[in-house]
Amino acid sequence: MSETVTVPAVRTTAAPPALGGPGLFTVLLAAALPLVDFFIVNVALPAIGTDLAAGEAVLELVVAGYGVAYAVLLVLGGRLGDLYGRRRMFLAGMAAFGLTSLACGLAPGAGSLVAARVAQGASAAAMLPQVLATIQASTSGTRRAKAMSLYGATAGLSMVAGQILGGVLVAADVAGTGWRAIFLVNVPVVALGLVLAVRFVPETRSQHPEPVDVPGTVLLAVSLLTLLAPLTEGRAAGWPLWTWLSLAAFPFAVAGFWTVERRADRAGRTPLVPPSLFRVPSMRHGLELIVPFSIGFSGFMFVIALALQQGARLGPVRAGLALAPMALAFLFVSLAGPRLIARFGTRVVTAGSVLQGVGVLLIVLAAWRDWPHLGFGPLLPGAAVAGAGQALQLPNVMRIVMSEVPPARAGVGSGVMVTTQQSALALGVATLGTLFLTLVPHLGMRDALVGTLLVQLGGIVLTGLLSLRLPRAVG
Repeated sequence: MSETVTVPAVRTTAAPPALGGPGLFTVLLAAALPLVDFFIVNVALPAIGTDLAAGEAVLELVVAGYGVAYAVLLVLGGRLGDLYGRRRMFLAGMAAFGLTSLACGLAPGAGSLVAARVAQGASAAAMLPQVLATIQASTSGTRRAKAMSLYGATAGLSMVAGQILGGVLVAADVAGTGWRAIFLVNVPVVALGLVLAVRFVPETRSQHPEPVDVPGTVLLAVSLLTLLAPLTEGRAAGWPLWTWLSLAAFPFAVAGFWTVERRADRAGRTPLVPPSLFRVPSMRHGLELIVPFSIGFSGFMFVIALALQQGARLGPVRAGLALAPMALAFLFVSLAGPRLIARFGTRVVTAGSVLQGVGVLLIVLAAWRDWPHLGFGPLLPGAAVAGAGQALQLPNVMRIVMSEVPPARAGVGSGVMVTTQQSALALGVATLGTLFLTLVPHLGMRDALVGTLLVQLGGIVLTGLLSLRLPRAVG
């Protein structure tokens, strides 16, 4: 008589999907696109204004419409990726980004260009949060640290390279497209990205997805709009009543948003921006640094583009290439970032602030001494030193922010970080750009540039002081 022994089936947990080299290249390519497009228009604005007979207020909307839509929808994009799958949202957002870029490039008038730019910003908000969330969910250990460092390096380099690329494309006038090439160039890049993403980017999602937090989404949108819309459009529109009413409503909108999110968090639901996420020290302290850094960076890029073209009378190519030393220094120094952090800890970020401050001071001295003959040569020392300092800050701070966020909250964590960065970028253009344009009629272009850069220097000092609060080691 034989006895049959039944062995209970052992249920194994599937290993998380791995993000290989081609997949990492693909998501980093997607990470570059929205940031390139935020800055690529700076040197193209004069050409757009001439071609479309657009006034200053409309041109500011070309920049601000993209930035505000992008910032307002980023956290929602991260939540949707958690809910429906990050690869799916990544593909949908990238495809939409390509189509809206085509619409920007073919826009027949200023109004249609502004509308297409708003749609482009919304598309970027669907695509970009999936990049960080995918890295967080499909890598670990040293591979994650390396991927996050590469993400930060890509982000910083894209912001400088966008301005350089914009100048080259406008001047090249490819097939008679003029400024339209800065948008049309995205179409083949997106097509390549989609092909690679289908093959190499793994699908990940939250194990316990939550429904979209509608009240939180609405209140976050209202909070950002009441701040960014009046600051970006107020000066050009003559500061009408609606701008002051909007700014007055901002603190109440933020208070309402925070109250709703805190109640949802305490009730065990997952709000759009969980207040408990800010109890993670790396997230809280890292975001504190991203705000002043991004305000200063975007304000500098906007102001220097105007000063070089309208004041120093450089063409778009020379204005863009004047910042090439900054891009090259950023690239090479950022590659050494992970080794430096491993050896010296987060004091590398503090050293980066010091270097960036020295670089900005050198640019101030060049502007004071050589104006209006300001170009590649006079700017080279300051741009290179500032770029090296930025490379020691941004990639490392981005890695720090996400270092302790659990994979289940990767989507919302990345959405919060990129929303903070993008809101600060838009705020930098609005505040430092407005300051510069307000000072020009009273002080002249040179003194307005010097004054604005000295204000930026104050933000760099603040970033350095805040970096002292970071934990010494990074996981």
